[in-house]
Amino acid sequence: MRDITASIPGIVNWLKIRTYSRRRLLKTIDIKYANVGGIDLCLDLYMPSDAEKKPPLLVWIHGGAWMRGSKDSINLGFVEMGFAMASVEFRLSGIAQFPAQIHDIKAAIRYLRFSASDYGYDATRVGILGVSSGGHLAVLAGVTNGKNYYEGVVGEHLDQSSTVHSIVSYFGASNLTTILDQSTPHGLSVRVPALDLFIGGQPEQLPEVARAASPIYHVDSQSPPVFLVHGDQDPQMPINQSHELHSAYKKYGLEVHFEVIHGGYHGGDNFFDARTNTMLFNFLVKHIPFIR
Repeated sequence: MRDITASIPGIVNWLKIRTYSRRRLLKTIDIKYANVGGIDLCLDLYMPSDAEKKPPLLVWIHGGAWMRGSKDSINLGFVEMGFAMASVEFRLSGIAQFPAQIHDIKAAIRYLRFSASDYGYDATRVGILGVSSGGHLAVLAGVTNGKNYYEGVVGEHLDQSSTVHSIVSYFGASNLTTILDQSTPHGLSVRVPALDLFIGGQPEQLPEVARAASPIYHVDSQSPPVFLVHGDQDPQMPINQSHELHSAYKKYGLEVHFEVIHGGYHGGDNFFDARTNTMLFNFLVKHIPFIR
């Protein structure tokens, strides 16, 4: 799929591959994990070349309003931290509507579990993270662990689990039934056409579909821990979306960390400063630890 991330306002400045000099990376690109309707679905795998033990695996979901973007758009700083990373291609909403995207992502996770011994990461310790619409999909994939409607039948490894053990969302949606009322005029200019493609209409027209696609309605006592990062000046994704998910987690007494980036917009280098990265690293190693 063509990388058109540069056309997405507010994302191009930071959703790009970064080069790190301190740790060498092993990169395997275009690994086919499934074929749907004649479309090959692929992922890219990044491994720290100096890992002494099998590293935990992070599954990266790119942004792009569900209708744009590419697996090439990835922040490789997590490999610098020592994690393996898989960046997943999924069917965009111009090709297939929800829940196709979740079916693809869960198929990719099942493939990654099946193939762990071939590549050398530890598939018993898997986290998922995403940015913007990818953050929404990451949370939705996590809070629907083991729920049949969201599993789908994509791929060849249906006997494998798609469960993840931790979730990270950078300014992702959580409740499609409230998002339009919370949005700025700029946010509406992005969200309305995006929802037309993603769920086939607007939430008020398709309330059951909107609820099914909203992570907040699937949070329960078994939901994995989540780390939320959101800018309080985001003009595109209302910060109240993260507040709602934070409240849903608190209702069940679940572990949730909500980091507000004061003055932050829809992405930027301040989302990856040393303080935030340290907190995020500590969160990840608590739930998908390195084996020493």
